[in-house]
Amino acid sequence: MAAPDGGTSYRARWAALKNIPPFLRMVWQASPVLTVAMILLRLIRALLPISMLWLGKLIIDEVVRLLALPDTPQTLIAWWQSGLADHLILLMLAELGLALASDIFGRLVSYADTLLQERLVISLSMRLMDHAADLDLASFEDAGFQDRLDRARRQTMGRIPLVGQIMQQLQDGVTVASFAAGLIAYNPWLVLLLAVALIPTLIGQMHFNAALYDMNWRRAPERRQRDYLRMIGATAETAKEVKIFGLNRFLRDRYLDLAERFYAENRVINRRQLITLALLTGIGTICYYGAYLWIIGSTLTGQLSIGDLTFLSGSFLRMRGLIEGLLSSFSSMAGQAMYLDDLYRFFDEEPAIASPARPLPVPTPIRQGISFHDVGFRYPGSDRWAVRDLSFHLGAGESVALVGENGAGKTTIVKLLGRLYDPTEGRILLDGRDLRDYDLDQLRASVGIVFQDFVRYAMTAADNIATGRIEARADRSRITTAAERAMADQVIAKLPEGYDQMVGKRFARGVELSGGEWQKLAIARAYMRDAQLLVLDEPTAALDARAEYEVFQRFKDLTKGRSALLISHRFSSVRMADRIIVLADGKVEDQGTHDDLMTRAGRYRELFDLQAQGYR
Repeated sequence: MAAPDGGTSYRARWAALKNIPPFLRMVWQASPVLTVAMILLRLIRALLPISMLWLGKLIIDEVVRLLALPDTPQTLIAWWQSGLADHLILLMLAELGLALASDIFGRLVSYADTLLQERLVISLSMRLMDHAADLDLASFEDAGFQDRLDRARRQTMGRIPLVGQIMQQLQDGVTVASFAAGLIAYNPWLVLLLAVALIPTLIGQMHFNAALYDMNWRRAPERRQRDYLRMIGATAETAKEVKIFGLNRFLRDRYLDLAERFYAENRVINRRQLITLALLTGIGTICYYGAYLWIIGSTLTGQLSIGDLTFLSGSFLRMRGLIEGLLSSFSSMAGQAMYLDDLYRFFDEEPAIASPARPLPVPTPIRQGISFHDVGFRYPGSDRWAVRDLSFHLGAGESVALVGENGAGKTTIVKLLGRLYDPTEGRILLDGRDLRDYDLDQLRASVGIVFQDFVRYAMTAADNIATGRIEARADRSRITTAAERAMADQVIAKLPEGYDQMVGKRFARGVELSGGEWQKLAIARAYMRDAQLLVLDEPTAALDARAEYEVFQRFKDLTKGRSALLISHRFSSVRMADRIIVLADGKVEDQGTHDDLMTRAGRYRELFDLQAQGYR
């Protein structure tokens, strides 16, 4: 979607109001009870100003009437005893009651508004997380999607004030209607004069809000860069390199350049807004005093009472402020509604990878295995084939190692196995049926993968392992068994709080682990999954030679009876596999056992010898 330009800003602004009804539906879904309570409280509070002002008029007229009586009492006690002030006292008590009610309802509105906004934050955040989990990996690897996700994430918090804004509009609208009814009863021209005086301000406010939205929309990629530079310039993950390589000035200067450009454009728009709206507001002030002059003149000529003067001047003053607020708030609300497009566009994105309408259950156990048939795949936006004409078979209960130089397609195969991507051409079969025929969640539950760029969760050690099968998080024995299989139990035994120790330095009490220790937790995660197919993508890159040997010896024992796919650059690690597949340029170049491959002059023997020379 193109950013709105100056010629379409008004149209876009009005068109954006269509976003309000679906937003209100989201508010209702967040908490129907709080939504109803908020509406009722604000409707009651909306009628309090006109009621209090009318009571003030009656009190003043009653005071004027009493002062005009002959032989009035001279003391408060005498007034009380005479009974002449009984009606005045009742009016004052009624006004006091309304004042107390206004305070109480004001606090109740604030309380309900806070709770409703919190519920909406929770509801939108959960919906965003759920929807993001359904989207394809390809989306997350696209820069344009990252911009849309960033904008949507901001809207889950940034548009929350819109709830109170809409409710305040409702309240002020009812209050204005009540004041307008009172003014019309005296002189309809007063309302018309006030409305006409404020229309230019509304148009101006809408124009500048549209300009600010346009700027923010266009600069979303730059803002992401700016936020990224600010993050890497002051974070624990980058602190070492920033200090050693002296990157602080470089990062700071790049951040400052982006921030200054953003600031300069923002300053120009806000300066123009200041000058233009100041002039338009002056016009409104002149019109207000023209109406005020009529009210005073009518009072001096006896057409209005002192109470009427008080009521009309108070009503006109309050109504002017309310209408200005309504117009400004309406314009702002329309601007806020434009930002909702970012949220809706994100929610409208649909995953390309999903379960079929009638999915097959994943066979348990797998009997034939997995076969790649002439598989070709290109990453979105790339002309280069990551794999092409790729064919091989992974038998049930067989362990296969994939080896090859960087860019040979090893990690791509892992992503295709987990249906993080679907082949561009060819098919991947599980027990003779295309992977796309199976239930997606069941398929992924049947595969346990340790990626080379595994996530280091800032959670407890137990939760880091439990993420492999999160529904079994409460099963501590399963967690400890998985840890023992991956030798992560030795790491956890050193932690002050054992399995309940927070790991990583992001939060208080967190203990940082070495790369190898993190890797053992990640491997335990795969064992926790207890999947039919276990895939390890460079699982021991951060382990020392002894730990690597021990992990693979245990891996060999623990994968008996199930299929296993192993990817490693260390040729000493892959010798234990039943079969080794050599990849080059996205194709199978050779395959066989280690001994078989070493008897042939080929890429495997060449790479093995090169690596072996490094240890001599």
